[in-house]
Amino acid sequence: MYDYRQFYINGKWTDPVEPNDFEVTNPATEKSIGTISLGSSADVDKAVAAAKAAFESYSQTSVEERVKLLQKVLAGYQQRLGDIGKAISAEMGAPKGLANAAQAPAGMAHLMSAIEILKNYPFEERRGGTNLVKEPIGVCALITPWNWPINQIAAKVAPALAAGCTVVLKPSEIAPIDAAILAEIIDEAGFPPGVFNLVNGDGPGVGVALTSHPDVDMVSFTGSTRAGVAIAKNAADTIKRVAQELGGKSANIILPSADLESAVAGGVTSVFTNTGQSCNAPTRMLVHEDQLAVAAQIAKAAAEKTVVGEPTEKGVTMGPVVSETQWDKIQVLIQKGIDEGADLVTGGTGKPEGLETGYFVKPTIFSNVTNDMSIAQQEVFGPVLSILPYKDEEDAIRIANDTVYGLSGYVSGDIEEARKVAKRLRTGNVHLNGAPPDFGGPFGGYKQSGNGREWGVLGFEEYLEIKAIMGYS
Repeated sequence: MYDYRQFYINGKWTDPVEPNDFEVTNPATEKSIGTISLGSSADVDKAVAAAKAAFESYSQTSVEERVKLLQKVLAGYQQRLGDIGKAISAEMGAPKGLANAAQAPAGMAHLMSAIEILKNYPFEERRGGTNLVKEPIGVCALITPWNWPINQIAAKVAPALAAGCTVVLKPSEIAPIDAAILAEIIDEAGFPPGVFNLVNGDGPGVGVALTSHPDVDMVSFTGSTRAGVAIAKNAADTIKRVAQELGGKSANIILPSADLESAVAGGVTSVFTNTGQSCNAPTRMLVHEDQLAVAAQIAKAAAEKTVVGEPTEKGVTMGPVVSETQWDKIQVLIQKGIDEGADLVTGGTGKPEGLETGYFVKPTIFSNVTNDMSIAQQEVFGPVLSILPYKDEEDAIRIANDTVYGLSGYVSGDIEEARKVAKRLRTGNVHLNGAPPDFGGPFGGYKQSGNGREWGVLGFEEYLEIKAIMGYS
């Protein structure tokens, strides 16, 4: 059992101002795996004060000093990689293969990227008689989700610390254990007190206090669009910078020139990875109307190869969704798909046979979906794929862009044709022919999928202010 009822504030593990125990539940067993405390505005005040006091000196540290500290974090992370993977699997239900091969290593990749960017980043640039100086923005409130927990934490913490900012991290209270392990690693690395702080809590108790705090200079948030709207409003009174990575409903356009078998099967696998709980999952598969029936059968066969089960069992490729609340929401949307007239290819409501305990969902595929249906417009955040027919390329682009979201896009087919289509999609990134994510490239969205970018150089620059010093000529 994990016991992380203390917060990490000002270089020390500290009791909450008021005890408020919260059980962390394994979604596969519905049993507690440990206890944390939910913080309050008083805990936030302490953490922000520590970060503000530390910023004055930490912001003036040299690149070399920050590189050494982050390299110590990286070394500690590598040593505890197995602990992080185990925690993620237990707290949010990722199969152990996914947790150990993708979830946990993703955090390490962001640390490595931040270190390399920091080593070579030009913090000063002369333009005529003006010297442009790029400086750390200040105290950063970092609020992260449960679906790819350490990935999202490291994507914020690593560049913020590398840039010279101080931080207060609020991880999801649903999946907080990996964050506590990272705090232990950072503590052992020897950062000055107050540079990194961790306060657990929920949105009303800690999130609101952080995002509206007058001494917080920047908020970086990953989560739902609904929460993102509230955070932007909270931050508005103090005109702080807000960077947000929010929801998605990404289109996967399969052109007639694509290898249909490979493209469809790959799209199904991509959706069902992490039990559909990825904001950039390609949950709307667009296929030419002449290929719809064949595509549906390929998708059905691919879905039925998915092995749903307890995350620690060998061979399991899909675990539960994270909570009963999430399970209930997904069931409602699957039923809406049926009620609104989509063709149910496989799956449906209820739990898979033999998995009565745990928040397991049947891998579900709908075909002949129209883009006005609930399952095509709302982010299900579960293992549900909608297959939509299109008439021609123009129709496919129109359907793909007909959404309030704009996080990711996918195009398969002739590479030149795919590149042309990609340029017309209103999304922050596009994967061509199954290309994997690029940790060195920017990640973020258009429209209601957020603003700002994470990952790589552009993600690093989110944590910098620009000062123009004139009179150099």
